[in-house]
Amino acid sequence: MRLCVIPARGGSKRIYKKNIKEFCGRPIIAWVIETAVTSECFDRVIVSTDNEEIANVAEKWGAEVPFCRPAKLADDFALTVDVIRHAIKVVAPDVSNIQGVCCLYPTAVFVTAEMLRSGWLKLVTTGASYVLPVTSYGHPVGRALRLVNDSAIEMIVPENYSVRSQDLELAFHDVGQFYWGKVLAWLGGCQILGSDSRALELPRHIAQDIDTQEDWDIAEALFSARMNKQVQEG
Repeated sequence: MRLCVIPARGGSKRIYKKNIKEFCGRPIIAWVIETAVTSECFDRVIVSTDNEEIANVAEKWGAEVPFCRPAKLADDFALTVDVIRHAIKVVAPDVSNIQGVCCLYPTAVFVTAEMLRSGWLKLVTTGASYVLPVTSYGHPVGRALRLVNDSAIEMIVPENYSVRSQDLELAFHDVGQFYWGKVLAWLGGCQILGSDSRALELPRHIAQDIDTQEDWDIAEALFSARMNKQVQEG
């Protein structure tokens, strides 16, 4: 069995009801559930939530909500690994039948079925504990600055002052959309950003955080443009 867990707690602070807020005509989590279901990667797609309204929306759009997430795993300090481990233990106590578990975030609207399939294939073929999407920083982090003393600037790595940007090492970051993992890695609390993880490299234009209203507006515009392009290409 391959399991998809969408962690969607109800306590969003910066964007009110973020996980079920309307996004391009439907609750944002609905797009994510649809992608998970139509990818045909999963035998079960479940939503882990502490919120009845989110649960109702999730079930309406085709996900299972087989339990209510405990409050201790729904606050601002709850770790993703702990949330997924709890879900696994509740819905599949016999883990011998689980081939893989994917944590898919409820606002990851730019994830496609192909990305999920590619992530699963890489998990199987590499033998890694986790596979996660990454993308490169738009500017070399080796020339990063910090602000000190009333907006004065200083280089974080001053020895790179005379190094050309193109000669600096390319750096990547976690896109924060989904994590494919082996069931024993999740249950063992293995670190996601560890040496036994593998990267699925994605282009920067689909690595859009949605943490503020400005982020939301940008994401909605980009997503709408993508949908229009798909319609035109027919």
